[in-house]
Amino acid sequence: MKNVAFFSIPAYGHTNPMLPVARELVKRENNVRFYSFDKFKEKIKSTGAEYISCDRFLPEIKDEQLNRLKKASAVEMILQDIQISKNIDSFIEGEFKEFNPDVIFSDSVCFWGKLNAEKHQIPMVVSNSTLAFNRQSSKYMKRSLKETAELIFGLPIINRELKSLKSLGYEFTNFLDLIKNDNNTDTVVYTSSQFQPSSETFSEHYKFIGPSLLSPLKPDKEKERPMIYVSLGTVINDDPKFYEESINVLKDLDVDVVISCGEFTDLNRLKALPGNIKVFPFVDQLQILSKADIFITHSGMNSVSESLFMATPMILLPKTAEQKAVARRVKELGAGILLSNHSENSLKRTVKEILENKSYQKAADKMSADFRSCSGPIEAARFIESVG
Repeated sequence: MKNVAFFSIPAYGHTNPMLPVARELVKRENNVRFYSFDKFKEKIKSTGAEYISCDRFLPEIKDEQLNRLKKASAVEMILQDIQISKNIDSFIEGEFKEFNPDVIFSDSVCFWGKLNAEKHQIPMVVSNSTLAFNRQSSKYMKRSLKETAELIFGLPIINRELKSLKSLGYEFTNFLDLIKNDNNTDTVVYTSSQFQPSSETFSEHYKFIGPSLLSPLKPDKEKERPMIYVSLGTVINDDPKFYEESINVLKDLDVDVVISCGEFTDLNRLKALPGNIKVFPFVDQLQILSKADIFITHSGMNSVSESLFMATPMILLPKTAEQKAVARRVKELGAGILLSNHSENSLKRTVKEILENKSYQKAADKMSADFRSCSGPIEAARFIESVG
């Protein structure tokens, strides 16, 4: 029996894959203490893990900072991570003296989890919520000029803030040390070896476990007419113009449509909806995907994994570099179409192409079988136990 400390940033896409792993570790009679944030409290407690609230260590966020976070600003995310790491330092010091963890399971961009593993010399396993990147697979990761410029201009601010972290006893060279993994870092990746680009180039320290999901649902595509599901995820989803364009494209097709638009979208901006389209702030995504015939998606790793798990081909509309990497891999495997823009004409043409060309469904079926053959959270739990 091991004491395992979990750490993640306050984001659904990073926390959700860790939950089934926590449940499996608890099932195997380990003590799991999950350091997280109150919006995930009930989900974490449902796994049997002990929930530890870290909300009081979140820095106050001004409107302009929140807007940058909604747009997935890498610089703003790094600055927030640094501030939380400073705020939480003394608390973790006391927690570790009392809990005495045998191993830390930390999200790959959760600085305070990774830094304290190093500071307290505790074995660590990294939770990697997107594709794994090394010299070979990084060809899929191409940052836009805007993203690159933001990082360059943000480096002086980041480096200034990093100095205050070093004064607390954390050792690193630069911020890349805090986010990168190497072939000697024990890492759980939530996809299969088949989906992971260049998987054969990673060492035995990487475990490609497949999607980490709690749902027992299976694909069930039998219904009167096709269903299309539309979602931009949980971060960059406040885009009324996109939803309006999607509604205009899909309202005259012989399909049923479900749109999940997130908590920030003003539903009043969406005009009277036609009878075949329903819009919600949130839905049970796995349940919808189990029946959907097309998923129009931002190409986040979790959403893509859930879509393929449920054998649903995709129309891919990525915005960030990581989303573009995931989308390229889906396109490469034939399970979706990558759009460089989402004009109404291109979207309508692409919807019709996927509905009429069954090769996309066949590719999604193949990936679903591959994902379902993976051992998932069971393998992750065994791996974590072997490290601690």
